[in-house]
Amino acid sequence: MAHEAADHPKDARQVTHLPLLAAAPSDIARLSRELDSIGDALLQSEVRDGADKVKLPRTSQLMDQLAELNQLNLLHKTDRQLLGRFLAAVTKQAPVVHMSFSADPSATFLEKLMTWLRREIHPQLLLTVGLQPTLGAGCMVRTTNRQFDFSLRQDFARKRDLLLEKLLPEMPKASPEPEVSETPTAATAAAGTSAAGGDAA
Repeated sequence: MAHEAADHPKDARQVTHLPLLAAAPSDIARLSRELDSIGDALLQSEVRDGADKVKLPRTSQLMDQLAELNQLNLLHKTDRQLLGRFLAAVTKQAPVVHMSFSADPSATFLEKLMTWLRREIHPQLLLTVGLQPTLGAGCMVRTTNRQFDFSLRQDFARKRDLLLEKLLPEMPKASPEPEVSETPTAATAAAGTSAAGGDAA
């Protein structure tokens, strides 16, 4: 891993960039542990072999990207301290968004998503991903104090009446029941007259 050998003034730079692959809080925690391990390994190497022979131990690809993005030399204690303060600040202050999908999103999709989120919302935003198969499609988004349902399931629920109208054939309307008239018909009146005449006889 190649870095500039010269030390930089402690207060001349700011660490501001996170690799896109450092997306989740667990990634930041792993980088912090790795940074501590690098410091311990370098200290032991310096004590054992002398400062002139100190070599950087093997680092992860994510740590390499983090150092290169911020132009840091991890051989230098001041750079490691600067990076350590940055990671601690990200852990404490960075906004965290949780998104649930019906299936595991691809790495390409997550990279594009993180690019957009860090450009439009916050440059150190962190993302946790969950699975919720009942969503069908779309996603659920949850922040510290808000929740948004962008799932196909929710869309179907909002448009239920329209879906029923389009998917089901129109039901024939039932014929109205004939109305019963309270006015006696001619036949009923004649029968009543005959009955009255028979009683009189």
